[in-house]
Amino acid sequence: MGYPTARTTTIENPRLRLLNKIKAGEFPLMTFVAIPSVRQAQIVALTGLDGIIIDCEHGHIGDDAMHTSVAAISALGVSPIIRIRGPAHDILKRALDTGAHGIMVPQIDNAEEAAQVVASSKFPPQGVRGQGSAFPAIAHGLTTPEYMKSADQTIITMIQIETRAGVENVDAIAAVPGVDLIFIGPNDLAQSLLGYTPARGDEPEFVQAVDKIIAAARKNGKWAGRMVNNGTAAKEARERYDTVAITGDTKAIQNWYIAEFEIARSSVAQP
Repeated sequence: MGYPTARTTTIENPRLRLLNKIKAGEFPLMTFVAIPSVRQAQIVALTGLDGIIIDCEHGHIGDDAMHTSVAAISALGVSPIIRIRGPAHDILKRALDTGAHGIMVPQIDNAEEAAQVVASSKFPPQGVRGQGSAFPAIAHGLTTPEYMKSADQTIITMIQIETRAGVENVDAIAAVPGVDLIFIGPNDLAQSLLGYTPARGDEPEFVQAVDKIIAAARKNGKWAGRMVNNGTAAKEARERYDTVAITGDTKAIQNWYIAEFEIARSSVAQP
């Protein structure tokens, strides 16, 4: 690698909570947010987590909500990550210009796609990202010149492995310079490999794929992460992963209400 990345940077910025915790080996916790509300972003940011993944792939998040959510989350000392809807250059550029502390790119199938993501995420000479916005520096607590000097080596580039092709090519994907974190999308991965989702978790093909993804990340010196459904699964993941995302806002709201309504409707215990 000819230049530092988030994995190797020596830059210290207290605003970059997720980066600081993962570099320190503190197993930072994240979640997904799919609802386009600045208040929703603030409420979730005040729960004690370290990073919020603003879901522009599957969530109801447009450009305006993307920008306001990044501003709200970063202002509360939490790291905003944007999961973009695809690896196109203009989409990457738009997401990074919000001031996101990291990007997550879904369904990467080969090293060429991963390399293009990295190129679009870095300023010249490392990449082809353009500069023209005053906004991204704000979420990093920096001036624009300071941001220009630090962004390439502090923004976390997360690549999602979610397909059979991604698993087959994961070692080459993880070897791409500038890829910082390999993130498993278990639901799409199960659908691709098994033909259904969610996986039970004990299917040999699914287990082997997860093992292969983690091994590729470790071999190439990259962080590994995944989505999990609850805190218990997150605790179990500590042994194998550097970070996890615990479900998302829509599931969290539904799960709480469903559980409480079941209690409310249950039979009253007889004396």
